[in-house]
Amino acid sequence: MKRKFGIALLWTVLLLPYAGLYVAWRWYRAQLREIPQARVIVVSKQDMTLTLWNYAGRKLMEVPVATGKNPGDKIVPGDMKTPEGVFRVSDVEDASAWTHDFGDGKGEIPGAYGDFFIRLDTPGHTGIGIHGTHDPASLGTRASEGCIRLRNEDLNRLVRRVRPGTVVVIVPAAEDIRASAASKTPVAEGSAKP
Repeated sequence: MKRKFGIALLWTVLLLPYAGLYVAWRWYRAQLREIPQARVIVVSKQDMTLTLWNYAGRKLMEVPVATGKNPGDKIVPGDMKTPEGVFRVSDVEDASAWTHDFGDGKGEIPGAYGDFFIRLDTPGHTGIGIHGTHDPASLGTRASEGCIRLRNEDLNRLVRRVRPGTVVVIVPAAEDIRASAASKTPVAEGSAKP
């Protein structure tokens, strides 16, 4: 019995490193297959564009967008600002049946989000994403409640090229930097905030 146990232990000790190397090699090969699928979305609030880049730095698409109505980095829910920074796509959801009431007296608008809602993981904020629009004339302006809007056909092209985990970089405009700096300016005691 001891001899069989010793032989089994010897084989385990001899084969375990090779099994570990095999597992590591399989993981490495899987990572290499993922590289061509790597994408980065850059949203420029200055240029009002969304650009999709591949892992090699090649531009795959560039389209006009609309961002939050108010300049500056998102601070609180309802401030109508688009958050700035580096985020990730958390999910791509079917939004074809979604409606939205913009509070303009027109009621619920069908198709307000296009066919999809690319939900972003924006710590501290919920409901921020990239979606289509029922109002393509708003593109190139500050018109949203904080999300990034694009043409429905551009959204459909984008959805085919992104997935959860895709990195999204939202870059501020000069106007956003000024607005954020002004909101952080300390107010002297007894004076009114500008």
